[in-house]
Amino acid sequence: MREVDIAAIIDLVSRLCIEANCNLNPDIYDAFSKALTTEDSPIGKKVIETLIENAHIAREEQVPICQDTGMTVVFIELGMDVHITGGDLEEAINEGVRQGYKKGYLRNSIVRDPIDRINTQDNTPAVIHYSIVKGDKIKINVAPKGFGSENMGALKMLTPSAGIEGIKQFVIDTVSSAGSNPCPPLIVGIGIGGTMEKCALLSKKALLRPLGKANEDKFWDSVEKDLLEKINDLGIGPAGFGGRTTALGVNIETFATHIAGLPVAVSTGCHVTRHAEGVL
Repeated sequence: MREVDIAAIIDLVSRLCIEANCNLNPDIYDAFSKALTTEDSPIGKKVIETLIENAHIAREEQVPICQDTGMTVVFIELGMDVHITGGDLEEAINEGVRQGYKKGYLRNSIVRDPIDRINTQDNTPAVIHYSIVKGDKIKINVAPKGFGSENMGALKMLTPSAGIEGIKQFVIDTVSSAGSNPCPPLIVGIGIGGTMEKCALLSKKALLRPLGKANEDKFWDSVEKDLLEKINDLGIGPAGFGGRTTALGVNIETFATHIAGLPVAVSTGCHVTRHAEGVL
């Protein structure tokens, strides 16, 4: 049994909060560069060039890529052979968020209650998802989610008869109705199967897969490619000004489901779909 003190968890979460908010992921940066060669709209190209410049300044000066530094979503893969010492894991994660947002001068965007709207002043509590895995490591992925894009997500409980075409139409309709609101070019995360809450979680996890990494299932890989083409045919373009680059990628995660259901969820990730990972 390997012991990990909560102090190490606090420090790692704090660092990842700043890293995720200030450093654009390399796969997205590369996708911007590729998009410059395929985008045929002059204003679309200009928007992409501005996004690249913005990302460069953010990294060099260690300032947020976007003013909306998000609700902190944390994915924890906890090894079965790890024993947490010195305190409570969830409290440690929230303390890491609290410290990271203070050290990084990141905007506090969380209100304590959906109706009274009183700001918690430290961006906690985080939304935390736990997975118990083999081994003696703890993998932590911090994914701040801005709500310009989060508000454009959608979930639908399709019937099995809708099939793959029904899934595609729902995804395309969701992106089309969102328009410029989620700050395109997007990364589109799709969860299919499970239950209502499971497919929503799958769609959020799908945003973590690096752009350019093919789906391991050949069928779903082909669906991703087809959806990406159809989404870019919508013509929404960078920042909604028109063009070919409405989405940089489409990632699908699936799970078993009930014979009577076909749950589908779409998480729209903005042009700075942020996440940073560390292992203890």
